[in-house]
Amino acid sequence: MENLSKVLSMNRQPLSGQLYKYTNVVKGWQYRWFSVDAQAGLLSYYLCEPSGDDSSSSHIVSGPPRGQVHLAGAVICPSDEDSKTFTVNCASGDMLKLRAVDARARQEWVDGLRAIVESHSNSTGTALPPRDQLAAHDAFGAARQQLQQTELSNAALARAIENLNSPLSHTDPDLLVVKALSAASTHCLLQCLGLLQRHQELAPDSRLEQSF
Repeated sequence: MENLSKVLSMNRQPLSGQLYKYTNVVKGWQYRWFSVDAQAGLLSYYLCEPSGDDSSSSHIVSGPPRGQVHLAGAVICPSDEDSKTFTVNCASGDMLKLRAVDARARQEWVDGLRAIVESHSNSTGTALPPRDQLAAHDAFGAARQQLQQTELSNAALARAIENLNSPLSHTDPDLLVVKALSAASTHCLLQCLGLLQRHQELAPDSRLEQSF
């Protein structure tokens, strides 16, 4: 919990606030209120709506969270499409595409979420022998870093295809296939990492069952 305590202690306010969340092609970006339970490793978000005469201010709609994801094993990756967007790729395969108000706010969210991810990921598999546990943590940490680079490369490839000049067009069928394969492969790798982490979390329970 050392990294988690360090990051959270640097922020006077809890890790919460308004972010844009990408919903889908039709609805696009929508404001949501995000709140993090650092101890439980949960990221929750709520609906927001204008408050009072000032439409720029918002308040949280009362009620349960609109959505909630576990941060253990997640990959937090800043997007290179701009200085405000970042993604939360969960071990379950779910992905949140979020946008902060500015580059500084994005960095605060990325640093805070990564600290929570690291803390909760390091707490998994505690029944492993110390040497094996350290090796597993190192392996998952290296895999998360590689996936972050993979996401950046995938975004760069997509942007390069979209900005192509003649004689090639971004609607060229072969280029569309390359773009789709890159996105699908990146998503598949994220899901594989999530499955491996789940397997490690369940492995101690399996060993205990076999001992009886």
